[in-house]
Amino acid sequence: MNKEIKAILDAVQAGRLSVDEAMQKLKVLPFEDIDFAKIDLHRALRQGVSEVIYGEAKTAEQILGIIEVMLRNGQKTILITRLIPEASDAIRKIHGEKFEYHADAKIGILGELPRPDGLGKIVVATGGTSDIPVAEEAALTAEFLGNEVTRLYDVGVAGLHRLLAHLDVIMNASVIIAIAGMEGALASVIGGLVDCPVIAVPTSVGYGAAFGGLAALLSMLNSCANGVSVVNIDNGFGAGYLASLINHMEAKSK
Repeated sequence: MNKEIKAILDAVQAGRLSVDEAMQKLKVLPFEDIDFAKIDLHRALRQGVSEVIYGEAKTAEQILGIIEVMLRNGQKTILITRLIPEASDAIRKIHGEKFEYHADAKIGILGELPRPDGLGKIVVATGGTSDIPVAEEAALTAEFLGNEVTRLYDVGVAGLHRLLAHLDVIMNASVIIAIAGMEGALASVIGGLVDCPVIAVPTSVGYGAAFGGLAALLSMLNSCANGVSVVNIDNGFGAGYLASLINHMEAKSK
């Protein structure tokens, strides 16, 4: 991979390739194939964020193999989602204190988190305490991507005064992630109060007619509040990633 990059840069220096042509070539350089995985080594160049490891259903050996390739190719910090404790123990044995496991969010982070460089604060709010595992997945993802995050947990509509006590926080957010199960009303309430994008995350929390998060998903999709977008059930990672993109848009344009 490094030889290919050097060849492209040499061609630019010699005038055989324009800068724009070189950028295009760099964006489509190959992945590394290690049999059970094809690791996209240039995702950071194309999208601004390196590949994230989805840990669910992967063995510890597979995850370690992917980590080895990423580190060898210069990735300094690695995010692993849906990581089970047994696999995290295996990673810690190899990488020691450089690896941190967040059991509630099932997230592993290898390396140091970057300093926040987004425009403002991302607020992660939950309807209840039971939604915290999904919220932590969102919050840690956003922090991994260089954002300052404020957590507001257990501020659901069953006691709306708990949310209203933090109006200053939500009014000054650049993006809000609203996470709730059951009827999923939190996203509509927040969406009706603020002037920033709201990312709604339905969770699988709730009794029988919640249908594992489907009721909350449909409520959020039918929100009458403007500026509310919805990600999949329990998809804290997707919400954190999207919030980071929004929080970096103006910085990117500059």
